[in-house]
Amino acid sequence: MSEMRDILKDTVTRLFTDLVTRETLGDAETGTWPDALWNACAENGLTLALVPEEMGGAGLGWADSFVIARAAGHHGPPVPLVETMLGSWLLSEAGLEIPEGPLTVAPVRTDDNLQVGGNAVSGTAKAVPWGRQAGHAVVLSNGQIALVALNSSMVTENCNIAREPRDTVNFDNAPLIASAPTSLPKDGLQVYGAMFRAAQLAGGVARCLDETVQYAGDRIQFSRPIAKYQVIQQYLAAMAGHMASAGAAAEMAFRAADRGDPRFEAASAKVVTGDAAGNATSTAHQVHGAIGFTYEHILQFTTRRLWSWRAEFGAESRWAEEIGRQVAGRGADAFWPDLTARQSGMVA
Repeated sequence: MSEMRDILKDTVTRLFTDLVTRETLGDAETGTWPDALWNACAENGLTLALVPEEMGGAGLGWADSFVIARAAGHHGPPVPLVETMLGSWLLSEAGLEIPEGPLTVAPVRTDDNLQVGGNAVSGTAKAVPWGRQAGHAVVLSNGQIALVALNSSMVTENCNIAREPRDTVNFDNAPLIASAPTSLPKDGLQVYGAMFRAAQLAGGVARCLDETVQYAGDRIQFSRPIAKYQVIQQYLAAMAGHMASAGAAAEMAFRAADRGDPRFEAASAKVVTGDAAGNATSTAHQVHGAIGFTYEHILQFTTRRLWSWRAEFGAESRWAEEIGRQVAGRGADAFWPDLTARQSGMVA
């Protein structure tokens, strides 16, 4: 790990440990916006991590930014941190000015009718992350990156099972603040959004393991901690394996983004981390028993996020199909050379 990544890890761990408390998470689910947390993220340069320094950002690469995204999954800060990171990067890539405050992204789903044309955005976008709190949305449609103010759109509040805002936004010819052409594919937001969610899933799986190891060491059954029983040790070992595979897959996707097109690695990461999340949450709740499902226990804040994030920006099935199409298109003889070339960073 580079010196920069060491500094980042220490910074975000300290920040989130201090500010993402049980009370912060609970209050956010009742609609309280955590000002201190958001301001700390902005002041420490996390929100503009991927923006070049000449545009006012931190100028980090994708591999370094992975540390932030994974920590966001581990601690679950109830603010649109990764969405702002992604949206600000998109704007900077298009040479557009980045507004202050929280951003969200509005990826075009198959059941959306979102269109960028002329000087306005029209149509409806569903499940927009943090739509009610974000001041602006970044939209990718018709080969354009567009910035639109959400105060000119109708926002219908909704949420995922983690009670994070996932709102429906009716743009209704909302005026554009700025737009510029982009070389990203039409589903580029889904690709990079899936990559960010994969990093968050990897961090959440690690948090599940931490909580479960702690509980197994504290819970006494028949005069000794349940962590002493072989079956529990097997459960914990399996969770550790899922954590390792999820972290490696997500980190590889971010490294691929530094090289250019991360599409294959992002698809792989979303499949691997989604599967790991399913196994980790099941095992964590099995070890915790009924207490892990209670609202008073911290575990359910993590597992509800993992269940939600698995489906966002494409579930495992969507990205598994993507991988299948890519592999089939290249042919069986190219599979192993392609795979080893990607692992070594020598993709043609």
